[in-house]
Amino acid sequence: MTLTIGEAAKATGVAAKTIRYYEQVGVLPPPRRTTSGYRQYGDEAIRHLVFVRRARALGLPLHRIKSLIGALTGGAPGALRPRLLDLVRAHLSTVRRQIGELQLLQRQLEEVLRRRVDPPRERAEGCRCLDGVTPRPTRRSARGLRGVDGRR
Repeated sequence: MTLTIGEAAKATGVAAKTIRYYEQVGVLPPPRRTTSGYRQYGDEAIRHLVFVRRARALGLPLHRIKSLIGALTGGAPGALRPRLLDLVRAHLSTVRRQIGELQLLQRQLEEVLRRRVDPPRERAEGCRCLDGVTPRPTRRSARGLRGVDGRR
């Protein structure tokens, strides 16, 4: 199966202009072309584009992606492989840390939703305080309950 640049852009979520740029800077190899000059992208090129998109979304710089693509296609020289492995290990460590942080954020957001759906009794009786925030003390006056600042 071969795709035009527009079809490849739709299939991968990478803009056609960006695909051309990746080819220009050597992140992606030049694609095959038709006799009329149109780019043609096969399955391997599509997999590489998806890889590049994901790697960029995770913050990996283009020069490192270029090295990784070279290693994936078997084009990296032997001397470069240990450095690539170190790079992959380092980035894998970063990804694992980010996953841990995202899981923590997920638990916190779920807790917020759970509390909004099923608030504890003291909150259900009108307290609109956030966790960790102590409500202002109140004092009684002749006119009724007032906060410390005198407002009702």
